[in-house]
Amino acid sequence: MIKLTRLNGNPFVLNAELIRYVETCPDTLIILQGGENLMVRETLDEVICRTIAYQQSKNLLPRAEHSPIPMKRAA
Repeated sequence: MIKLTRLNGNPFVLNAELIRYVETCPDTLIILQGGENLMVRETLDEVICRTIAYQQSKNLLPRAEHSPIPMKRAA
């Protein structure tokens, strides 16, 4: 689960397993596997970092010190 913010400022928690893809247009748009679209205040990079941190917490991805991709800490 990752914590995000709707455009109106309301925080919510999203099951990161449901994310199909994320794009910027100019706001960050998250498209879920079921076809639902969510616009969030976080940048594309923030959503990616939070999703990676979530996967790392499940031990599905190596920790940042072993990753070839530099990562920021999720908020």
